[in-house]
Parts: sequence; C-alpha cells; structure tokens
Amino acid sequence: MRRRAQFEGSKLVADEMVTMHPLSLQERGEKCMGHIYREDSATYNRRNAVRYAEQWWNDYNPAFVRFEDNCTNFVSQCLYAGGAQMTSKANKQRGWWYENEHKMSLSWSVAHSFRWYLSGATSHLRGEEKKSARELIPGDVICYDFNGNGTWNHCAIVVAKDMNNEPLVNAQTVNSRYRYWTYQNSPAYTDRIQYKFFHISI
Repeated sequence: MRRRAQFEGSKLVADEMVTMHPLSLQERGEKCMGHIYREDSATYNRRNAVRYAEQWWNDYNPAFVRFEDNCTNFVSQCLYAGGAQMTSKANKQRGWWYENEHKMSLSWSVAHSFRWYLSGATSHLRGEEKKSARELIPGDVICYDFNGNGTWNHCAIVVAKDMNNEPLVNAQTVNSRYRYWTYQNSPAYTDRIQYKFFHISI
C-alpha cells in the first residue's frame, strides 16, 4: 500500500492509501502519460539518464567525488549521462558544471543551488516547472524542501511511473530505488514539505 497525494500548487492538501504496483521502465513499455517515452530534444537521452540512475543508485561512480549528502551530485551525474552539457567552468556560483573533486559549480552538488539553477537556466540544462508530479516522465527531477522554509535540501530523479501514473524515484544520501516520490516514509518528511517538479530539457 502507498499514499496517493493531492496537491494545490506545491502544497499537500490530501492523501489516501492506494494499492501500488511498481513496474520497471521496461515493463511500462517505455510508455508514460499515455504516449511513447519520447526524447524532448536531439541531445537529452532519458533512457541513458535512467540507466545511469539504475546502475549507480546504491554505489558510487569513482569518476566523481562522493559527498555525505550526495543526492544532488548523483542527480547531476544522471543528467550528464543523459547528454546534458555543462556550462562554462569559470565561476562556481554560476552555471552547472563539474571538473574534479575540488572544482564544481554549487548547482552540481547543492540541492538549493540546483533547484534555483533549473528554474532560471535558459540554455544548456533547463527545467520547466510542472504543477503536478503526474506530469513528469522518467529522466525528470523532483526537488524537496522538507521543512517548507525556503531551503531546498534534497532532489531525486524520476525512473518510472506506477500504475496510478505516480513517479517513482531513485536518489542518494539515503540510497533509494523506486521510491514513491512524496517521501512520506522518510524521517525527514514533515507536513510542511514543499516540492518542485521539473521537466528536463537541454
């Protein structure tokens, strides 16, 4: 059993218990939201982003630094594996990029910076805000403000949809696979939680 969440904007207003039957991306036949699992541009390969998320959700790619709070670093790697291009590496306060364990943008590894980068970017990696989690498809991103205080402290990548068309996510920090997107089973969850739903394009 899982909870079905109902939102007004990004505020949780109701939830109910539902029977959930998680399916793999393959079992879904690459069909999400009633259409073929499509590419949104010539360069973002959602399949590759999801494959990376499936390969590394419970392990760490030695090509990248590992943090104690690794969620955003992990999601950035997934998007990069999907073909997202890095921006100029001149300033850690700007853009979205990784050079080595000592040099990377804040948006690459810090959830709060990543959330605001996605909202404001107009080239390279971009995030189109959606009103509902059901509008997301595999390869998209959810950002979390657990305390509802304006500080975004977690993010996850959508890897599949359940039979109710709700996203299932992979994430790190607390390594998770096919986790129901609301995080209501997390110790970090509060009734003040806020979400941002990003449809990714590049």
